[in-house]
Amino acid sequence: MQIIGNGFLARSLSEAFSDRFPEVTAIAAGVSSHATVAPEEFAREARLVHEVLRECGRRHRTVLFFSSASFAVYGATGALCAEEDHLAAPPAGYGRNKLALESAVRDAGLPHLILRLSHLVGRHQRAHQLLPGLTRQVRAGAVRVRQGVHRDLLDVRDLVEVIGRLLDQGVRDEVLNAASGLPQPVEAIVDGIEKRLGTSAIRTHVPGATAVTRVSVSRLRSHVPDFRPGLHSAESYLDDLLDTYVPYYAQGAAADG
Repeated sequence: MQIIGNGFLARSLSEAFSDRFPEVTAIAAGVSSHATVAPEEFAREARLVHEVLRECGRRHRTVLFFSSASFAVYGATGALCAEEDHLAAPPAGYGRNKLALESAVRDAGLPHLILRLSHLVGRHQRAHQLLPGLTRQVRAGAVRVRQGVHRDLLDVRDLVEVIGRLLDQGVRDEVLNAASGLPQPVEAIVDGIEKRLGTSAIRTHVPGATAVTRVSVSRLRSHVPDFRPGLHSAESYLDDLLDTYVPYYAQGAAADG
């Protein structure tokens, strides 16, 4: 696999697929923070994607593109479980940019697979990302928690397993949500971090309305019926993630850049 990018996701893909799927180019670069609003950042990502698509067209390659299954694309769905063909109305530039790039990938006329990712968790994450950031705050003794906010966490190891299975099966020209389907209150995530660190932090609660983004993983599970998050409860899946990664990030293992 040819991997474009050098961040957390790119590193995870490289460790798993450096000698597999030689016909596939994975675009694992671009804007990584949902909070980004700078137009120049989106423009830079768009230029990169279009350059990669042109190169893949010349070389007749398959494109693996990573979009978003977060609030940034679907908004707050509440009780609704958003399917991939849900009429999305992204509330921010990050989501609008991702959907525009999805269209560019589809319109390129190349074999492709688009995966809409929730909030990945794993080794080598950058310090600003959710779990290393919360772990750092709890260790420092103070954490900011936005009331009502939920996050769907997905172990990057489960994503890697899914990618391998999908590509092995020849799944192409589809858009799939790649998420746990188990959104968790951020308060529960902080509770779990505190438990594993044996400490408690002063919480500053930022007022806000309840925001839950639920996405369907039925289409993904039609290809990968034993997708691990679907076999667990929300609580047990969160416990597995925190047991694995909180000690790692408590050692200050987040990437610097």
